[in-house]
Amino acid sequence: MSGVTLEKFSYDNKIVKYFGAATLIWGLAGMLIGVLAATQLFLPEANLGNPYTTYGRIRPLHTNAVIFAFVGNAIFAGIYYSMPRLLKAPMWNKTLSWFNFWGWQLIILSAVITLPLGLTTSKEYAELEWPIDIAIAVVWVSFGANMIGTLLTRREKHMYVAIWFYLASFVTIAVLHIFNSLALPVSFFKSYSAYAGVQDALVQWWYGHNAVAFFLTTPFLGLMYYFLPKAANRPVYSYKLSIVHFWSLIFIYIWAGPHHLLYTALPEWAQVLGVAFSVMLIAPSWGGMVNGLLTLRGAWDKVRVDPVLKFMVVAVTAYGMATFEGPLLSLKSVNAIAHYTDWIVAHVHIGGLGWNGFLTFGMLYWLWPRMWKTNLYSVRLANTHFWLGTLGILFYALPMYVAALTQSLMWKEFSDMGRLAYPNFLETVIQIVPMYMLRAIGGLLYLSGAIIMVYNLIKTAGQGIFVEEEMDEAPALAKYQSQAGEYWHRAWERKPIFFTLMATVAILIGGIVEIIPTILVKSNVPTISSVQPYTPLELQGRDLYIANGCVGCHSQMIRPFRSETERYGEYSKAGEFVYDRPFLWGSKRTGPDLHRIGGKYPDSWHYHHMVDPRSMSPGSLMPPYPWMSTNTLSHDDIGAKIRTLQKLGVPYPEGYDEIARADLEKQADQVVENLKGAGIEVAPNSEVVALIAYLQRLGTDINKETADLPIR
Repeated sequence: MSGVTLEKFSYDNKIVKYFGAATLIWGLAGMLIGVLAATQLFLPEANLGNPYTTYGRIRPLHTNAVIFAFVGNAIFAGIYYSMPRLLKAPMWNKTLSWFNFWGWQLIILSAVITLPLGLTTSKEYAELEWPIDIAIAVVWVSFGANMIGTLLTRREKHMYVAIWFYLASFVTIAVLHIFNSLALPVSFFKSYSAYAGVQDALVQWWYGHNAVAFFLTTPFLGLMYYFLPKAANRPVYSYKLSIVHFWSLIFIYIWAGPHHLLYTALPEWAQVLGVAFSVMLIAPSWGGMVNGLLTLRGAWDKVRVDPVLKFMVVAVTAYGMATFEGPLLSLKSVNAIAHYTDWIVAHVHIGGLGWNGFLTFGMLYWLWPRMWKTNLYSVRLANTHFWLGTLGILFYALPMYVAALTQSLMWKEFSDMGRLAYPNFLETVIQIVPMYMLRAIGGLLYLSGAIIMVYNLIKTAGQGIFVEEEMDEAPALAKYQSQAGEYWHRAWERKPIFFTLMATVAILIGGIVEIIPTILVKSNVPTISSVQPYTPLELQGRDLYIANGCVGCHSQMIRPFRSETERYGEYSKAGEFVYDRPFLWGSKRTGPDLHRIGGKYPDSWHYHHMVDPRSMSPGSLMPPYPWMSTNTLSHDDIGAKIRTLQKLGVPYPEGYDEIARADLEKQADQVVENLKGAGIEVAPNSEVVALIAYLQRLGTDINKETADLPIR
């Protein structure tokens, strides 16, 4: 370094501390809500007897708290620590860093307020309404701008592998979020998706699968590539394997979304593409796992005594398990067994609890002593946390695999007489209640370990001295002279803008090929002439169904299996969903499919089922909704809803918004009369009337064309 002038600068540890503390706080909150939700599935009384804490409303609160609050803050903490050190430069703009922090916490807080109130789009991992979606985009872009600015002011010529993953994550999440969130507002708290039915399903799972890919996977791979070598004090096993891992992963991952929609009304060609790329996905995914685990070569003695490395080893192993299971579940023969069962729940939590949770724990245990210039308060407590967390994962996942096998076998079982052996869906639910109890115990163990970690880190901070600005020095970035025979990727690593553009191209190809034809080619979604838009009262009931999170337990998609058509009726057609904004096909059946529920039961049955589910279905785990019989539903916004849907292409007659209220009241009066005939007195503007109207509509349009449609 003789003759080279060194520039002095500092790293901002304060922003890392704040994001780390937010990770801990929101993590405990999200896990606690998860334990409550798991308890509600075997103890309906745990719904606490009010609209705001029912399973349908707190389940999306749990997923948002864990994914965007716990994992999201962990991502920011890890990137704000590692990126400046890898580039030998402080983050470009401190104001943007703090805007990122406070903006993200306000977004999370808004989710905490709106989701229990029933203000939701119901789209998986994208439930937040349009003003919050805009805020997410603004905060996320500010985060990306800060990263790009730091890259342009760096003192290190080449971008380390972790930064590749950070950049791909930023670009892809921005694209996914913006396109999936396109909607037309009705009011400040209500909007309708720009897409309908099959198109909405494809765009949503293009987003949903790749939110898992580019929010829960790629940024954590970047963190793995930084913190695992640091903790092990070993170099990454293979630079070339990192290159293959990165480019193949981001290109292939984006195609795999349709494997969530196998055997549905999605066009077959899109399903085939999803399966093909999902199977290919195992190669780059396991390439990353192998690169991570082999980085520990020669360090296994340290793994046995270092809790940080223990967490990281299990995290990378869980990543390998989850990324083997994903391609396996995409095979149509396996999907036919697993979809809508608790296998999907187990699969998601192997990744969430094992990969994201354990890597976050390992990272925080490594960071805290270094930022406070001290030793970890208690290695013994950290090891206790490790074993509690590991047992928690096992107690959570294994019962869910057993439950899934039980569900699938019972759903598909036929008697010697050729009839369903278990025609009552509730029989399958009762059998798996013990598995739900064990899952809740697993969640409680995992939460207990996290509480121990928080105590351990607080004590660690208490015994040290926090270094807010960590000083460093490095020579200024010199002009780089290309060398003959230089490896092509090394040249790319010196060009952050070019590198980002190439990553953007890689992730856009799959989305364009899959989504554009589905939206623009009309033959992909054949229409059915008898399918008509929802009446105003049915529309109000559907929005109420969405607000209460009913899609979290009930699907509206009958697959073309004999077991399903015998149980529910004619399989679902693409043309039946052309007015569904959003689609409500569901991901899990804790209750039966409802796509053909219309006309199956009288209005009085639905009334009693909502007020006290077990009066109609003894042993049901569904929470009661007695307030729906007394809560009034304002219909003042029905005209605005009709006008919004007309703008989106729903063929309501011109001027219908002016008379929609009268039609609504006429249909409500008919429902009230039906209930009065069964001895039930209810106001026509009560919530239950609108919900009954919606449920009685489901699946009835196609009956007009199919006279022999079996309704069971």
